[in-house]
Amino acid sequence: VQLQASGGGLVQAGGSLRLSCAASGGTFRRLVMGWHRQAPGKQRELVARIMISGSTLYADSVKGRFTISRDNAKSTVDLQMNNLKPEDTAVYYCATSWSGSRYDNWGQGTLVTVSS
Repeated sequence: VQLQASGGGLVQAGGSLRLSCAASGGTFRRLVMGWHRQAPGKQRELVARIMISGSTLYADSVKGRFTISRDNAKSTVDLQMNNLKPEDTAVYYCATSWSGSRYDNWGQGTLVTVSS
C-alpha cells in the first residue's frame, strides 16, 4: 500500500487543519489506519487510530480536539485537528497496520506548525 499524506501547514494557535492520507495499491478496508507525529527532538507517537470496525483511539493529549475518520470507498483517512496548540507542532505521518499495535507501512509525512 502506498500512502500519500497532505494538508499540513502553518496555523495560529486555536486554529484548525485537516490532514488527509490517500492509500493506493492495497486492500485499504482491511487495514487499521493510524496517524502518528514526531516533534523535533522527540520520539514518534501515535496520535489516533481507526480500526476496520470504525472504532477509534486517541492520545490523551489530543482527545476532544482531534477526530480521525476513514472513507473505505475512497481509501482515505483524515485527521481533523481543532483548537491546535504550539505543542502539536510536528511532522504527521499516516501508517497502516494489520493489528493496530505494530505499524509497518508509512507515508512520507506532512509538517504541521502551530504558532503561538
